[in-house]
Amino acid sequence: MPSALPEGDPAPADGALPLSVVSGAGQRGFGVYVHVPYCRVRCGYCDFNTYTASELGGGASQAGYAREAAAELSFGAKTMREVGLPERKVSTVFFGGGTPTLLPATDLSFILGRIKEEWGLENDAEVTTEANPDSVDEEYLRTLADAGFTRVSFGMQSAVPHVLRVLDRTHTPERVPLVVEWARNVGLQVSLDLIYGTPGESLADWEQSIDAALACEPDHISAYALIVESGTKLAAQIRRGEIAEPDDDLHAEMYELADRKFGAAGFEWYEISNWSRSLSTRSRHNLAYWTGEDWWGAGPGAHSHIGGLRWWNVKHPRAYSERIAAGVSPAHAREELSEYAQHSERVLLETRIVDGLAIEVLDDTEREAVPSLIADGLIDGRAALGSSGSTPRIVPTLRGRLLADTVINRILR
Repeated sequence: MPSALPEGDPAPADGALPLSVVSGAGQRGFGVYVHVPYCRVRCGYCDFNTYTASELGGGASQAGYAREAAAELSFGAKTMREVGLPERKVSTVFFGGGTPTLLPATDLSFILGRIKEEWGLENDAEVTTEANPDSVDEEYLRTLADAGFTRVSFGMQSAVPHVLRVLDRTHTPERVPLVVEWARNVGLQVSLDLIYGTPGESLADWEQSIDAALACEPDHISAYALIVESGTKLAAQIRRGEIAEPDDDLHAEMYELADRKFGAAGFEWYEISNWSRSLSTRSRHNLAYWTGEDWWGAGPGAHSHIGGLRWWNVKHPRAYSERIAAGVSPAHAREELSEYAQHSERVLLETRIVDGLAIEVLDDTEREAVPSLIADGLIDGRAALGSSGSTPRIVPTLRGRLLADTVINRILR
Protein backbone atom coordinates (compact mmCIF):
# COMPACT_ATOMS: atom_id res chain seq x y z
CA MET A 1 0.00 0.00 0.00
CA PRO A 2 1.09 3.62 -0.39
CA SER A 3 3.45 4.96 2.26
CA ALA A 4 2.14 7.31 4.95
CA LEU A 5 2.12 11.08 4.57
CA PRO A 6 4.72 13.00 6.58
CA GLU A 7 3.75 14.96 9.67
CA GLY A 8 3.51 18.73 9.48
CA ASP A 9 1.67 21.83 10.59
CA PRO A 10 -2.07 22.10 9.90
CA ALA A 11 -2.83 23.48 6.45
CA PRO A 12 -5.47 26.23 6.32
CA ALA A 13 -8.71 25.35 4.58
CA ASP A 14 -8.51 28.45 2.41
CA GLY A 15 -4.99 27.49 1.26
CA ALA A 16 -3.61 30.92 2.18
CA LEU A 17 0.15 31.22 1.70
CA PRO A 18 2.43 33.23 4.00
CA LEU A 19 3.98 36.44 2.68
CA SER A 20 7.42 34.85 2.99
CA VAL A 21 6.88 32.88 -0.24
CA VAL A 22 6.96 36.10 -2.28
CA SER A 23 10.60 36.92 -1.49
CA GLY A 24 12.82 36.14 -4.47
CA ALA A 25 10.00 34.58 -6.48
CA GLY A 26 10.88 36.57 -9.57
CA GLN A 27 14.24 34.77 -9.72
CA ARG A 28 12.72 31.29 -9.38
CA GLY A 29 11.16 29.22 -12.13
CA PHE A 30 7.65 27.81 -11.76
CA GLY A 31 6.39 24.37 -12.76
CA VAL A 32 3.30 22.23 -12.27
CA TYR A 33 3.10 18.57 -11.27
CA VAL A 34 -0.15 16.63 -11.76
CA HIS A 35 -0.49 13.35 -9.90
CA VAL A 36 -2.81 10.80 -11.48
CA PRO A 37 -3.27 8.12 -8.80
CA TYR A 38 -4.64 5.26 -10.89
CA CYS A 39 -3.06 1.98 -11.99
CA ARG A 40 -4.47 -1.06 -13.72
CA VAL A 41 -2.35 -3.34 -11.51
CA ARG A 42 -0.33 -2.48 -8.42
CA CYS A 43 3.31 -3.42 -9.02
CA GLY A 44 4.80 -5.45 -6.18
CA TYR A 45 7.67 -3.04 -5.52
CA CYS A 46 5.62 0.18 -5.59
CA ASP A 47 4.66 2.25 -2.55
CA PHE A 48 3.61 5.34 -4.51
CA ASN A 49 0.21 6.89 -3.86
CA THR A 50 -1.67 4.85 -6.45
CA TYR A 51 -4.91 2.87 -6.49
CA THR A 52 -6.43 0.15 -8.61
CA ALA A 53 -10.16 0.15 -9.33
CA SER A 54 -10.78 -2.35 -6.51
CA GLU A 55 -8.96 -0.10 -4.00
CA LEU A 56 -10.82 3.11 -4.82
CA GLY A 57 -14.14 2.43 -3.17
CA GLY A 58 -17.07 4.80 -3.37
CA GLY A 59 -16.83 8.56 -3.74
CA ALA A 60 -13.87 8.56 -6.11
CA SER A 61 -13.99 8.23 -9.87
CA GLN A 62 -11.44 8.26 -12.66
CA ALA A 63 -14.12 9.77 -14.89
CA GLY A 64 -14.37 12.92 -12.79
CA TYR A 65 -10.69 13.28 -12.01
CA ALA A 66 -9.74 15.71 -14.79
CA ARG A 67 -12.35 18.23 -13.61
CA GLU A 68 -11.17 17.88 -9.99
CA ALA A 69 -7.49 18.39 -10.86
CA ALA A 70 -8.41 21.38 -13.01
CA ALA A 71 -10.41 22.84 -10.14
CA GLU A 72 -7.41 22.52 -7.82
CA LEU A 73 -5.20 24.25 -10.37
CA SER A 74 -7.63 27.18 -10.56
CA PHE A 75 -7.72 27.26 -6.74
CA GLY A 76 -3.92 27.30 -6.73
CA ALA A 77 -3.64 30.15 -9.21
CA LYS A 78 -6.10 32.21 -7.16
CA THR A 79 -4.18 31.46 -3.95
CA MET A 80 -0.89 32.53 -5.54
CA ARG A 81 -2.39 35.78 -6.84
CA GLU A 82 -3.91 36.63 -3.47
CA VAL A 83 -0.57 36.45 -1.64
CA GLY A 84 1.03 38.73 -4.24
CA LEU A 85 3.29 36.29 -6.07
CA PRO A 86 4.45 37.78 -9.38
CA GLU A 87 2.91 36.45 -12.56
CA ARG A 88 5.09 33.66 -13.92
CA LYS A 89 4.39 31.46 -16.88
CA VAL A 90 4.82 27.73 -16.37
CA SER A 91 8.13 26.44 -17.69
CA THR A 92 7.59 22.71 -17.06
CA VAL A 93 4.62 20.41 -16.54
CA PHE A 94 4.86 16.77 -15.46
CA PHE A 95 2.01 14.25 -15.29
CA GLY A 96 3.06 11.39 -12.99
CA GLY A 97 1.45 8.59 -11.10
CA GLY A 98 0.24 6.01 -11.07
CA THR A 99 -0.39 5.74 -14.77
CA PRO A 100 -1.57 9.09 -16.15
CA THR A 101 -2.32 7.47 -19.51
CA LEU A 102 -5.08 5.37 -17.97
CA LEU A 103 -7.12 8.55 -18.35
CA PRO A 104 -8.33 9.45 -21.84
CA ALA A 105 -5.89 11.63 -23.75
CA THR A 106 -8.59 14.29 -23.86
CA ASP A 107 -8.59 14.39 -20.03
CA LEU A 108 -4.85 15.04 -19.87
CA SER A 109 -5.26 17.66 -22.59
CA PHE A 110 -8.08 19.29 -20.61
CA ILE A 111 -5.89 19.57 -17.51
CA LEU A 112 -3.04 21.03 -19.56
CA GLY A 113 -5.51 23.50 -21.04
CA ARG A 114 -6.43 24.68 -17.55
CA ILE A 115 -2.75 25.24 -16.73
CA LYS A 116 -2.44 27.37 -19.86
CA GLU A 117 -5.55 29.36 -18.93
CA GLU A 118 -4.45 30.06 -15.36
CA TRP A 119 -0.74 30.75 -15.76
CA GLY A 120 0.22 30.48 -19.41
CA LEU A 121 3.08 28.35 -20.75
CA GLU A 122 6.55 29.53 -21.69
CA ASN A 123 7.14 29.29 -25.44
CA ASP A 124 9.64 26.48 -24.92
CA ALA A 125 7.77 24.80 -22.05
CA GLU A 126 8.54 21.13 -21.41
CA VAL A 127 5.35 19.09 -20.96
CA THR A 128 5.83 15.44 -19.99
CA THR A 129 3.63 12.50 -19.14
CA GLU A 130 4.62 9.15 -17.76
CA ALA A 131 3.10 6.17 -19.55
CA ASN A 132 3.11 2.41 -19.37
CA PRO A 133 4.02 0.88 -22.75
CA ASP A 134 0.70 -0.97 -22.92
CA SER A 135 -1.43 2.06 -22.01
CA VAL A 136 -1.09 4.09 -25.24
CA ASP A 137 -1.31 3.76 -29.00
CA GLU A 138 -0.17 6.13 -31.74
CA GLU A 139 -3.47 8.01 -31.88
CA TYR A 140 -3.41 8.57 -28.11
CA LEU A 141 0.11 10.02 -28.36
CA ARG A 142 -0.88 12.19 -31.33
CA THR A 143 -3.71 13.71 -29.27
CA LEU A 144 -1.23 14.60 -26.54
CA ALA A 145 1.24 16.12 -29.00
CA ASP A 146 -1.51 18.19 -30.61
CA ALA A 147 -2.48 19.50 -27.15
CA GLY A 148 1.05 20.70 -26.42
CA PHE A 149 2.79 17.76 -24.78
CA THR A 150 6.46 17.60 -25.78
CA ARG A 151 7.78 14.52 -24.02
CA VAL A 152 6.75 11.04 -22.87
CA SER A 153 8.49 8.89 -20.26
CA PHE A 154 7.81 5.18 -20.73
CA GLY A 155 8.12 2.79 -17.79
CA MET A 156 10.17 0.12 -19.59
CA GLN A 157 11.85 -1.16 -16.38
CA SER A 158 13.36 -4.26 -18.04
CA ALA A 159 13.57 -6.15 -21.34
CA VAL A 160 13.72 -9.55 -19.61
CA PRO A 161 10.40 -11.40 -19.14
CA HIS A 162 11.22 -13.06 -15.80
CA VAL A 163 12.31 -9.68 -14.36
CA LEU A 164 9.10 -8.03 -15.55
CA ARG A 165 7.13 -10.82 -13.87
CA VAL A 166 8.83 -10.22 -10.51
CA LEU A 167 8.03 -6.51 -10.88
CA ASP A 168 4.40 -7.30 -11.81
CA ARG A 169 4.70 -5.28 -15.02
CA THR A 170 1.93 -5.94 -17.55
CA HIS A 171 3.69 -5.11 -20.84
CA THR A 172 5.92 -7.34 -22.96
CA PRO A 173 9.46 -6.38 -24.03
CA GLU A 174 8.33 -6.29 -27.67
CA ARG A 175 5.92 -3.46 -26.92
CA VAL A 176 8.59 -0.88 -26.02
CA PRO A 177 10.14 -0.32 -29.49
CA LEU A 178 6.62 0.11 -30.90
CA VAL A 179 5.56 2.84 -28.49
CA VAL A 180 8.89 4.64 -28.93
CA GLU A 181 8.35 4.64 -32.70
CA TRP A 182 4.81 5.94 -32.31
CA ALA A 183 5.97 8.74 -30.00
CA ARG A 184 8.63 9.76 -32.50
CA ASN A 185 6.10 9.69 -35.34
CA VAL A 186 4.04 12.37 -33.58
CA GLY A 187 7.04 14.50 -32.59
CA LEU A 188 7.44 13.67 -28.90
CA GLN A 189 10.79 13.34 -27.13
CA VAL A 190 11.18 9.94 -25.47
CA SER A 191 12.59 8.91 -22.12
CA LEU A 192 12.86 5.29 -20.97
CA ASP A 193 12.80 4.37 -17.27
CA LEU A 194 14.75 1.29 -16.17
CA ILE A 195 15.02 -0.48 -12.81
CA TYR A 196 18.03 -2.58 -11.84
CA GLY A 197 18.66 -4.97 -8.96
CA THR A 198 15.36 -6.83 -9.13
CA PRO A 199 15.60 -10.12 -7.18
CA GLY A 200 16.71 -12.83 -9.59
CA GLU A 201 18.09 -10.37 -12.14
CA SER A 202 21.64 -11.21 -13.22
CA LEU A 203 24.25 -8.84 -14.60
CA ALA A 204 23.64 -10.41 -18.02
CA ASP A 205 19.88 -9.76 -17.66
CA TRP A 206 20.61 -6.12 -16.85
CA GLU A 207 22.93 -5.78 -19.82
CA GLN A 208 20.19 -7.15 -22.05
CA SER A 209 17.83 -4.45 -20.78
CA ILE A 210 20.44 -1.72 -21.31
CA ASP A 211 21.07 -2.91 -24.87
CA ALA A 212 17.35 -3.07 -25.61
CA ALA A 213 16.81 0.46 -24.31
CA LEU A 214 19.72 1.83 -26.34
CA ALA A 215 18.46 0.06 -29.46
CA CYS A 216 15.30 2.19 -29.21
CA GLU A 217 17.48 5.33 -29.49
CA PRO A 218 15.63 7.36 -26.84
CA ASP A 219 16.51 10.95 -25.99
CA HIS A 220 16.85 10.26 -22.28
CA ILE A 221 17.27 7.28 -19.95
CA SER A 222 16.62 6.96 -16.21
CA ALA A 223 18.01 3.97 -14.31
CA TYR A 224 16.98 3.47 -10.70
CA ALA A 225 18.18 0.88 -8.21
CA LEU A 226 15.30 -1.16 -6.84
CA ILE A 227 14.54 -0.18 -3.26
CA VAL A 228 12.47 -2.62 -1.24
CA GLU A 229 9.90 -0.47 0.55
CA SER A 230 8.25 -1.76 3.71
CA GLY A 231 4.59 -2.62 3.28
CA THR A 232 4.91 -3.65 -0.37
CA LYS A 233 4.18 -7.07 -1.81
CA LEU A 234 7.85 -7.45 -2.71
CA ALA A 235 8.95 -6.76 0.86
CA ALA A 236 6.55 -9.45 2.12
CA GLN A 237 7.86 -11.96 -0.42
CA ILE A 238 11.45 -11.30 0.69
CA ARG A 239 10.47 -11.55 4.36
CA ARG A 240 8.86 -14.94 3.72
CA GLY A 241 11.94 -16.16 1.86
CA GLU A 242 10.11 -16.54 -1.45
CA ILE A 243 12.47 -14.10 -3.21
CA ALA A 244 16.11 -13.28 -2.48
CA GLU A 245 16.95 -9.82 -1.13
CA PRO A 246 18.71 -7.47 -3.62
CA ASP A 247 22.50 -7.45 -3.37
CA ASP A 248 24.22 -4.06 -2.85
CA ASP A 249 27.47 -5.14 -4.52
CA LEU A 250 25.57 -6.30 -7.58
CA HIS A 251 23.70 -2.97 -7.60
CA ALA A 252 27.05 -1.18 -7.83
CA GLU A 253 28.23 -3.42 -10.68
CA MET A 254 24.98 -2.78 -12.51
CA TYR A 255 25.28 0.98 -12.10
CA GLU A 256 28.86 0.99 -13.39
CA LEU A 257 27.85 -1.14 -16.39
CA ALA A 258 24.97 1.19 -17.21
CA ASP A 259 27.10 4.32 -16.92
CA ARG A 260 29.77 2.80 -19.16
CA LYS A 261 27.35 1.61 -21.83
CA PHE A 262 25.25 4.78 -21.81
CA GLY A 263 28.40 6.87 -22.15
CA ALA A 264 29.66 4.78 -25.07
CA ALA A 265 26.29 5.33 -26.79
CA GLY A 266 26.56 9.12 -26.52
CA PHE A 267 24.60 9.73 -23.31
CA GLU A 268 25.95 11.93 -20.53
CA TRP A 269 24.96 11.62 -16.88
CA TYR A 270 23.52 14.82 -15.43
CA GLU A 271 22.00 13.43 -12.22
CA ILE A 272 22.94 10.23 -10.41
CA SER A 273 20.12 8.20 -11.99
CA ASN A 274 19.64 10.13 -15.24
CA TRP A 275 21.42 10.33 -18.60
CA SER A 276 20.58 12.40 -21.68
CA ARG A 277 21.82 12.78 -25.24
CA SER A 278 22.18 16.56 -24.93
CA LEU A 279 21.45 19.55 -22.72
CA SER A 280 18.14 19.99 -24.52
CA THR A 281 16.92 16.49 -23.63
CA ARG A 282 17.55 16.65 -19.89
CA SER A 283 14.39 16.57 -17.77
CA ARG A 284 14.01 20.24 -16.97
CA HIS A 285 11.11 19.49 -14.65
CA ASN A 286 13.18 17.20 -12.44
CA LEU A 287 16.08 19.66 -12.54
CA ALA A 288 13.70 22.24 -11.09
CA TYR A 289 13.14 19.95 -8.09
CA TRP A 290 16.88 19.42 -7.62
CA THR A 291 17.67 23.14 -7.78
CA GLY A 292 14.91 24.37 -5.44
CA GLU A 293 12.53 26.10 -7.83
CA ASP A 294 8.78 26.50 -7.24
CA TRP A 295 6.04 24.10 -8.29
CA TRP A 296 2.37 23.47 -7.60
CA GLY A 297 1.49 19.81 -7.18
CA ALA A 298 -2.12 18.89 -7.97
CA GLY A 299 -3.87 15.64 -7.13
CA PRO A 300 -4.14 13.20 -4.22
CA GLY A 301 -0.92 13.04 -2.22
CA ALA A 302 0.84 15.56 -4.48
CA HIS A 303 3.55 17.73 -2.90
CA SER A 304 4.09 21.42 -3.66
CA HIS A 305 6.90 23.86 -2.91
CA ILE A 306 6.93 27.63 -3.15
CA GLY A 307 9.57 29.84 -1.55
CA GLY A 308 10.59 27.46 1.22
CA LEU A 309 7.01 26.42 2.04
CA ARG A 310 6.17 22.78 1.33
CA TRP A 311 2.76 21.16 1.57
CA TRP A 312 1.14 17.89 0.58
CA ASN A 313 -2.40 16.92 -0.30
CA VAL A 314 -4.64 14.33 1.32
CA LYS A 315 -3.79 10.89 -0.04
CA HIS A 316 -6.96 9.07 -0.93
CA PRO A 317 -8.85 10.08 -4.09
CA ARG A 318 -12.13 10.03 -2.16
CA ALA A 319 -10.89 12.52 0.46
CA TYR A 320 -9.39 14.64 -2.29
CA SER A 321 -12.64 14.63 -4.25
CA GLU A 322 -14.63 15.66 -1.18
CA ARG A 323 -12.38 18.66 -0.50
CA ILE A 324 -12.44 19.81 -4.09
CA ALA A 325 -16.24 19.54 -4.14
CA ALA A 326 -16.39 21.65 -0.95
CA GLY A 327 -14.17 24.33 -2.51
CA VAL A 328 -11.47 24.05 0.18
CA SER A 329 -7.78 23.31 -0.05
CA PRO A 330 -6.95 19.63 -0.49
CA ALA A 331 -3.72 20.15 1.49
CA HIS A 332 -3.30 17.76 4.43
CA ALA A 333 -0.37 19.51 6.13
CA ARG A 334 2.59 21.77 5.42
CA GLU A 335 5.94 22.95 6.74
CA GLU A 336 7.91 26.14 6.41
CA LEU A 337 11.51 25.09 5.95
CA SER A 338 14.08 26.67 8.23
CA GLU A 339 17.13 28.32 6.73
CA TYR A 340 19.22 25.33 7.81
CA ALA A 341 16.74 22.83 6.33
CA GLN A 342 16.83 24.67 3.01
CA HIS A 343 20.62 24.68 3.10
CA SER A 344 20.77 20.95 3.92
CA GLU A 345 18.38 20.11 1.10
CA ARG A 346 20.45 22.18 -1.31
CA VAL A 347 23.56 20.21 -0.35
CA LEU A 348 21.65 16.93 -0.62
CA LEU A 349 20.26 17.67 -4.07
CA GLU A 350 22.92 19.70 -5.84
CA THR A 351 25.70 17.25 -5.00
CA ARG A 352 23.75 14.72 -7.09
CA ILE A 353 23.91 16.67 -10.35
CA VAL A 354 26.66 17.21 -12.89
CA ASP A 355 26.46 21.00 -12.50
CA GLY A 356 27.35 20.45 -8.86
CA LEU A 357 27.11 22.53 -5.71
CA ALA A 358 28.97 25.84 -5.47
CA ILE A 359 31.47 25.50 -2.63
CA GLU A 360 30.88 29.16 -1.69
CA VAL A 361 27.47 28.24 -0.23
CA LEU A 362 29.12 26.01 2.39
CA ASP A 363 30.16 27.34 5.78
CA ASP A 364 33.75 27.08 6.99
CA THR A 365 33.21 23.78 8.80
CA GLU A 366 31.50 22.19 5.80
CA ARG A 367 34.33 23.29 3.51
CA GLU A 368 36.80 21.37 5.63
CA ALA A 369 35.39 18.16 4.10
CA VAL A 370 36.42 19.11 0.56
CA PRO A 371 40.13 18.10 0.61
CA SER A 372 39.39 14.62 1.97
CA LEU A 373 36.55 14.12 -0.51
CA ILE A 374 39.00 14.92 -3.31
CA ALA A 375 41.66 12.64 -1.81
CA ASP A 376 39.21 9.75 -1.52
CA GLY A 377 38.15 10.14 -5.14
CA LEU A 378 34.57 11.05 -4.25
CA ILE A 379 34.44 14.46 -5.94
CA ASP A 380 36.11 15.92 -9.01
CA GLY A 381 39.28 17.72 -7.92
CA ARG A 382 39.48 20.05 -10.91
CA ALA A 383 35.87 21.17 -10.42
CA ALA A 384 36.41 21.68 -6.68
CA LEU A 385 39.51 23.81 -7.29
CA GLY A 386 37.78 25.93 -9.94
CA SER A 387 40.12 25.07 -12.80
CA SER A 388 40.00 27.31 -15.89
CA GLY A 389 38.54 30.14 -13.84
CA SER A 390 35.20 28.43 -13.17
CA THR A 391 33.36 28.67 -9.85
CA PRO A 392 34.67 25.95 -7.48
CA ARG A 393 31.99 23.28 -7.24
CA ILE A 394 31.39 19.89 -5.68
CA VAL A 395 30.75 17.45 -8.52
CA PRO A 396 30.65 13.73 -7.71
CA THR A 397 32.93 11.27 -9.49
CA LEU A 398 31.61 7.85 -10.50
CA ARG A 399 32.74 6.57 -7.10
CA GLY A 400 31.07 9.57 -5.49
CA ARG A 401 27.81 8.80 -7.25
CA LEU A 402 27.91 5.25 -5.87
CA LEU A 403 28.60 6.65 -2.39
CA ALA A 404 26.39 9.73 -2.56
CA ASP A 405 25.22 9.44 1.05
CA THR A 406 28.83 9.41 2.21
CA VAL A 407 29.56 12.65 0.35
CA ILE A 408 26.54 14.36 1.86
CA ASN A 409 27.15 13.10 5.39
CA ARG A 410 30.77 14.23 5.38
CA ILE A 411 29.76 17.75 4.31
CA LEU A 412 26.86 18.07 6.75
CA ARG A 413 28.45 16.17 9.66
